[in-house]
This record gives sequence, structure tokens and C-alpha cells, in this order.
Amino acid sequence: MDERVHILNILKKVQVALEKKDYVKIKRLSDKIIDHVSVHRDVDLLSVAVIIYALSKLIERDSYRDEKNWGSFYASYCGNIKKMIVSLERKDEKGFREDVDANRKLIDNLGGKLKRYIGDVIQRAKMNKASRLYDKGISMEKTAKALGVSLWELSEYMGPRVQSKENIYITMPVSERVKIVRGIFG
Repeated sequence: MDERVHILNILKKVQVALEKKDYVKIKRLSDKIIDHVSVHRDVDLLSVAVIIYALSKLIERDSYRDEKNWGSFYASYCGNIKKMIVSLERKDEKGFREDVDANRKLIDNLGGKLKRYIGDVIQRAKMNKASRLYDKGISMEKTAKALGVSLWELSEYMGPRVQSKENIYITMPVSERVKIVRGIFG
């Protein structure tokens, strides 16, 4: 399947999940884009994965909805996803990239507590997507550079992790980390 069609199908599913406020599905769709990025090495789509993941976090929590400008921000954010879909349907790659960039500009133009909150959500989304890329075999250095985070921040975010029986990575408990350090340093 053509890359454009694959991303288009994911974004259409995101749009449906948005209508249902299904943040779990939106998170999973974000991971599908990460799968695509890891296979095709299309770093530009990292922004799309971050945008979608951040959107899932915004839907998941409702504490920010009372903030000034929330309604117009959210409508514009979702509207840009619709514009991405239209651009992909028209095979307008330049327009698609502009639509992706428009969401970044939306955040830059916010003010007050909402800007800080959304900025924090975006930063955590970058870290989440970076760790997912690393899990797919992309070097930590390349991942950090592509997402505009420091290698230090990324390694700190990921910390020592262990793989569970369900084949997902979880952060190693602090008590286990301490045992390992004591074993190394005596």
C-alpha cells in the first residue's frame, strides 16, 4: 500500500475516534504511525504521531477544558487534522506538511496556563514517541535529534526498563534499580 494512503487511513480513523472521544484508540493509531516511521524512516511523520498522541492525552484529561481559549484551540487542532486528511486525499504533500506545522503554530500562539499545559503534554508526547521508536530499533541519538529533545532527556525519560510477559516495556521499579546499583558499586 502506498505510504500516503496508509497515513490517510490512520488519520481518518483518528477523526472517527475523536468524535467518540476514544483516547485509547487514538493512542494506538499514533503507535501505528510510529510503526510506519520506523519501517520507512520518514522522520517528517514523527510530528503527526506526536500531534495525535498529544490529542489523546488532551481528551483523556478534562482539567484543562475550563481554561481560557480551550474551545477555540481544540476546534482548530482537530480542524487541522481534517485539513491533513484533505491534503492527503488531494495528494498535496506540501499542503499536508503545512497543516502539520499549523498545529505547532497553534500551540506557540497560546498564552497563560493553557500554553504551559499543552506544551507539557507535547513534550511528554515527544518522549513517548521517541521511546517507541527506540523500541523499534532506531538509535536513541537519531530519535532524540528527530524529535528535538536532548539525548539526556530521552535517556532519563526511558530509564531502566524491563519487558513484561505481555511484550510491553514498563519502567523498572526504583527498588529494583537500587538493587542493581548496589550490586555494581557494592
